[in-house]
Amino acid sequence: MELSTRTTGTTRTSSAARTSGTTRTSGADRAAEAARATRRTVVQDADGMAVAAFILGLLGLLVLNVFLGPIAIVLASVALWRGTARRGRAFLGLGLGVADLVVLVAFMQFDSTVSWSF
Repeated sequence: MELSTRTTGTTRTSSAARTSGTTRTSGADRAAEAARATRRTVVQDADGMAVAAFILGLLGLLVLNVFLGPIAIVLASVALWRGTARRGRAFLGLGLGVADLVVLVAFMQFDSTVSWSF
């Protein structure tokens, strides 16, 4: 707060007001800001995991479903556990990861092999 007095058109400022012009943040304020920044980073990471799970689940239906299916399931589960804002995409990634494994099992039953081809 700046204290000033007005005398004949000029303004005088007290020396205490001049020295307190800088704003100092307390340790609690810095900790709260760091916590908010960390929370934003965690949510952004979780959103990226949800998108990655969805994409890997889609790709797993076509190729390498024995690898991409479980990776999509794990990424989607971690994204949901971390509280992603893209819950629908994470659930789709989870479902597609499970579908990858179901397709793998179905082709294994038809071909009696671990891999499948068209």
